Amino acid sequence: MLRTQTCGELNAKSEGKTVTLCGWVNRRRDHGGVIFIDLRDRYGLTQIIFDPNFNKASWETADKVRPEFVLKVTGEVRHRIKGMENPNMETGEIEVYITEIEILNSAKTPPFEIDDEKALNEELRLTYRYLDLRHTRLQKNIVLRHQMIKAIRDYMDKEDFLEIETPILIKGTPEGSREYLVPSRLYPGKFFVLPQSPQQLKQLLMISGFDRYFQIARCFRDEDQRGDRQPEFTQLDVEMSFVQEKDVRDNSEKLLIELTKKFAPGKKLFKKPFPVLTWKEAMDRYGSDKPDIRFEMEIADISDMVKESGFKVFSDAVKNGGVVKALLVPGAGEKFARREIDEMEELAKAHGAKGLAYFVYEKEGIKSPLIKFLKEEEVTAITKKTGAKLGDIVFFGAGKYEIACESLGQVRLACGDKFNLRDPNVFAYLWVNEFPMFERDKETGELNAKHHPFTRPMDEDKKLLEQEPEKARAMAYDIILNGCELGGGSIRIHEADLQQKIFNILKITPEQAEIRFGHMLQAFSYGAPPHGGLAWGLDRLVMIFAGEPNIREVIAFPKDQKAKDLTLGAPSSIPEKQVAEANVQILKTQ
Repeated sequence: MLRTQTCGELNAKSEGKTVTLCGWVNRRRDHGGVIFIDLRDRYGLTQIIFDPNFNKASWETADKVRPEFVLKVTGEVRHRIKGMENPNMETGEIEVYITEIEILNSAKTPPFEIDDEKALNEELRLTYRYLDLRHTRLQKNIVLRHQMIKAIRDYMDKEDFLEIETPILIKGTPEGSREYLVPSRLYPGKFFVLPQSPQQLKQLLMISGFDRYFQIARCFRDEDQRGDRQPEFTQLDVEMSFVQEKDVRDNSEKLLIELTKKFAPGKKLFKKPFPVLTWKEAMDRYGSDKPDIRFEMEIADISDMVKESGFKVFSDAVKNGGVVKALLVPGAGEKFARREIDEMEELAKAHGAKGLAYFVYEKEGIKSPLIKFLKEEEVTAITKKTGAKLGDIVFFGAGKYEIACESLGQVRLACGDKFNLRDPNVFAYLWVNEFPMFERDKETGELNAKHHPFTRPMDEDKKLLEQEPEKARAMAYDIILNGCELGGGSIRIHEADLQQKIFNILKITPEQAEIRFGHMLQAFSYGAPPHGGLAWGLDRLVMIFAGEPNIREVIAFPKDQKAKDLTLGAPSSIPEKQVAEANVQILKTQ
């Protein structure tokens, strides 16, 4: 080794030792001819000193050194002068007087400062990601990611799970998202795809008899990007045989509690065991299938109270099979100006609502444009139902069930932020289950699987599959943390006839099913055990534990918001010969 110690391990007990350190120049200061350098590696910082009276040759070399030069230095560890200790550094009690220095590499002036965590243009950061990763914050994030994944592996091994790798080049079987295509050179016109998840492969492993599987799996989806999405991502993938939903949830819950205690000890667990809400309960009470339950502010259904109302927005919504929902925001009437009410209306509209009605409870009475359309008994009933009192605001959403719920749910979150109700020191885990089996495509009106086509319907809802499949609920469950979906899973279908019935509902013909999923149907015919599992987004989990705003901050080399790799310059053009060998023709577009 070129070094005897790292830059993060020396302390007062090291006084008098001769040590050799290697690292980057984090900061250089010249004080009256004595040169002070903070030497950095991923373990920390050590202050090193070049004094011409102590060793002139080393001082002369150090005089040429600039930030981000790579150095190898040898010197004597001394205790800092009393009063000059730095309690903010692990090595703040000592400094090293240098007798030998070797410049291992010089460095150009970086495009941004490394020794300071200033806000930087993200494009610049991602272009020079190898420099960005020198920042202490990002290094801590990558270390946290490593430690959390190691803890997951240790836990899963202790629980008798086997880590089994599944292929990256697989057959294309669309599950809802666009897949990345990989042309086959050996088989012209044929393609592999990169897996959206190991879903089918892990189910085949259950049929193989590996009853407890997990994988730290790389997955790929050719989707538009958001702050918590990447075209390639990592998930904890789990599958178990001979289990029911609660068995899968309990295993995952125990692991999350362990991770929280170890890596977020300052966070208070909101409730243990984790609460469980059905999808319907979550939508009704919080206007979201991934609710943040750190604060109350629940939504009430007032459809029955206003179904005969003179306010046609309300009465027509109910008449057309929709709902009317009300959200009480305590104290908002005293703190919301008209402008802020308008902002809430724009937020609701952005999530599908046509508008946002409201009651403001003032001393003079209820202030609202719609009050003149309502009967006194309707207003009294609404007030009693919501529990509204002087100084409060009640917001209303009307229309189709999901739009009314979700638009008010977004208003709820915005109000929670405005009144600082989302305590950052609390981790509120929550299970949401009993999701609808199917949902209508907004453009075609066709039924699609809410999760994926291998999800099992609830036993009591199987009879609905024939005539009313939209009413069927799935044995599906999501794990939520502070309003963020960490992941989810389901109990799977393990019988070929039931799987074929689901394909029929989804208008996947037997011929199409054979082409896309014939391997699954054949495997079911050889004795598939009851099984289920789930997957977490590890990038997202680490992001929350690290307190970062997006997953790019916890990934070493992420893509940007346009799915481009700015560090490597990908995607890029490929030589024509290589394109031809892949049996691909590039169409020129104007």
